[in-house]
Order: sequence, then C-alpha cells, then structure tokens
Amino acid sequence: MKMSCFPRYRLGRILGMFQIILGALVIMVSVSSLYRFYSAGFFIHNEDICKQFYGVRDVYEGFDVMALSAAVDEVLHKMLSLQETLESTVEQLEKNKDLSKTNISMLDYKNFIQQQVIQPLYTAHITLRQIRLPKIENGTTNEDPLINTFVTEEIKKYITPKENRVGKKNIYGTEKVYNTIGHGCVSMKKELEEYMDYDIGSFCKDDWNIAQNLMIKGCDPLPRRRCLTRASKLYQKPYPINESLWRIPDGRNVRWSHYSCRNFECLSSKNPKRGFSKCIGCFEMEKERVKWVINTTVSTDFLIEDVLRVKPGEIRVGVDFGIGTGTFAGRMREHNVTIVSTALNLGAPFNEMIALRGLIPLYVTLNQRLPFFDNTMDLIHTTGFMDGWIDLQLMDFILFDWDRVLRPGGLLWVDRFFCSRKDLDDYMYMFLQFRYKKHKWAISNKSKDEVFLSALLEKPPRSL
Repeated sequence: MKMSCFPRYRLGRILGMFQIILGALVIMVSVSSLYRFYSAGFFIHNEDICKQFYGVRDVYEGFDVMALSAAVDEVLHKMLSLQETLESTVEQLEKNKDLSKTNISMLDYKNFIQQQVIQPLYTAHITLRQIRLPKIENGTTNEDPLINTFVTEEIKKYITPKENRVGKKNIYGTEKVYNTIGHGCVSMKKELEEYMDYDIGSFCKDDWNIAQNLMIKGCDPLPRRRCLTRASKLYQKPYPINESLWRIPDGRNVRWSHYSCRNFECLSSKNPKRGFSKCIGCFEMEKERVKWVINTTVSTDFLIEDVLRVKPGEIRVGVDFGIGTGTFAGRMREHNVTIVSTALNLGAPFNEMIALRGLIPLYVTLNQRLPFFDNTMDLIHTTGFMDGWIDLQLMDFILFDWDRVLRPGGLLWVDRFFCSRKDLDDYMYMFLQFRYKKHKWAISNKSKDEVFLSALLEKPPRSL
C-alpha cells in the first residue's frame, strides 16, 4: 500500500520541488544582481554615480541604468510568473482528492514541463546573459551616439554595438558589430563628408573602400550620390554563360585598387600575401568544383543532393549568407535553384567574381536587415561567415530576420558553423529556439577546443 501512494502524488511532489527550486533561483538572481552592481562600482560614494539613480540623468558615461533595471525586473517578473503558474497547478491537483483518477498522459506532462517550466526559465536565463554592465576605465567611457535618443528599449538594444565574444577582431576587422538604421553616420562625420565630396555629374572618386567601411561601421544605408561610378578602363565582355560558371573571369574586368593583389592568380591559397584570410581557396575552381558534391568522412559535410531530396521540387529560390565566390549558388543553379549570394569585398573582389560567373551578388553587411519580403525564401544557407565570435543578442536579431524571410516549410541549412566547445550549448539553443523540425544534425571536432555544427532545419507552419 505504501508503494502505491508515490505514483499517485508524484506530479504534485515534482511541482512542489519546482516551487522550491524557483524560489532559490529568485534569491540567487537578486543576490547576483546586487553583486554585479557592487562590482561595477555603483555602491561606492561617488556623487556622479548617485545622480544617475536619483533622477538627474538615466545614463552613466554612455551606460543606460534604466535599461539594466528594466532587464533585471523582467527576469524577476518571469520567475515570479512561473512560480505563480506552478502554485496554481499544485492547488488544482490538491482539490482533486483522488489523484489516481486524473487522466494526465505522458505527452501532456512533457508539454507542460516544456512550455510552462523549461521555456520560461531559459528565457530568463538568456535575458540575464544579455545584461551588459559598464566598463569603468580610468573613470571615462565613450558613449556611442544616439543610443539614448530613442525611448523604445528594443531600438536601443538593436543599435547598441555588439562586442565580439572572444575579444578579437571579427571578419570585418572590427571589435564590434554595428546594426544599421543610419545612426552610425554621426560617429563617422569626417568619412561621410569625404564620401559625399564630389563634383555633380562628374566621375566619382575610386573610393569604394570608404563606402564599405561606412557600411561596416553602421553608416548604412548610404546616401545616393550624383556622380558617375568608375569601371575598369580595360573592361571586356564577360564569358558566355555556359563557360563563366566554372572559369576564372578576365582580370581586366576588375578594379584592383585598394587590394593587395592585382590579378586573380595572386589570390591563390599558396600566396600568404593575398590580402584576405577567409575562404582561402575560393578563387581556385579546381577546389570549388568538389564542394557539396563529393562525399567526405566528416559528418558535418552535407551534400546538395541529399538536402534537396528532403524537399523534392520545393526548393526554388534562396539566399547564401556567407563569404565566397558564389560556388554554392553555382551548384544550386545546376539543380534549377536560384540563389542570391551575400558578399563584401573583404580583401578581394568577391562581388565582381560572383557577378562575372553569371550569379547574383547581394552587397550587404552582417548588420543589415535582409531586403526580402516575409515568407518568400525556400532556403537559407550559411557557411564560413558567422562563427563563435558573434554576440548572442546580435545572432538573435539575425536569426529572427532569417525566420522572417523563410517561408513555412522552408529549410535553414547551417553549414559547418564552428565555435568553442564551451560555447556550443549557447549556440545550439539559438538555432533550436524556433522549434524547427530537424532533418539533419551533426557535430564534429574542428580542433581540441573547437567544434563544427551542421544542421538542416525546417520552418514549421505558423498560420493564424
């Protein structure tokens, strides 16, 4: 008789345990928040700091105190709501005197734990991780312009520069990523004035590198100009479409100024002075031709034919969000799929190369909202661009934008994303938070401390 009592009250006991754990978490968050305030110097006797908390200003040396307070309150509110939900559920169970007669299936029990417990706890966890305290360095911190001009907190979060997680320069050669709504131009007044200094109707200066630097630093979209863009003096007609896809273009069709190299031969992976580090062999067609079509022993290498077999006949248009010379788009073209390839000229003429191969380059930075309408893309493929340097909140904005343009039933192909082994759980959740259907999922070792992650995920229908 004693053993039969335990299954009868098991659910009530488990929920009771969750209440105790949740109460402990609320206490820990409160203590942690106080400690972080203390360690940042907010409790020292400093008149300037006190003024920030007592209504003189809401910003301390470029840091939004009100935003921090709102973030902490949000976490505490989510945990309190979770506790109230659990308490209400326990009360309902206690009203039913004979719990053995309650028809609670394992599926219902699993869904309850997932939706009512795990998801709220994780949301609170992510909110805490995204809190950024100010760095006090000799009492001064430079304030990024216009952040506190806006009232809406989501706008502030969006335009706040996102520092790289690993403390190194990212693929753009910067320590931060600047999301774009044009506000970044204020901090680059000199460069923008130089960009707009021209004679109306005459030829523009050969200043594409200034324009690209403005874009990367958040001064984007750039203003239109009333000058004539320059082209190569020796421009030749491109190769016919049946030849251009797997042939190195004519080097005379590229303006080689501002590059380390002056021809395509110089861009060989064997040349240590080629001027770029990503996509090392992507200007060598013999290496490019085997990508995504030849089986390898690495589990994270998916083949195009295997991916298209998941949705036969349904993949027609898509985006390749990465860095390269358009090889993925070229391979998909052979399967009658139209792919737009995002590209920046990071040390080499990637945009020109893609176009001269007869493919479509999209000149956008990682900062930008994709210029596609909602639910229009069949496929989004990403490789060699985002990896473990990227800030979690920045990645969240990017992934939500991809989700916006990907149609229901569309595929997200995460191709050889790599990160530190200790950060893998964080990044895995970022990809899984949308509850896409898993078609393929593989992890392999990149090095002792780094791993590759590849995944093929299908966006679920969300029609209302």
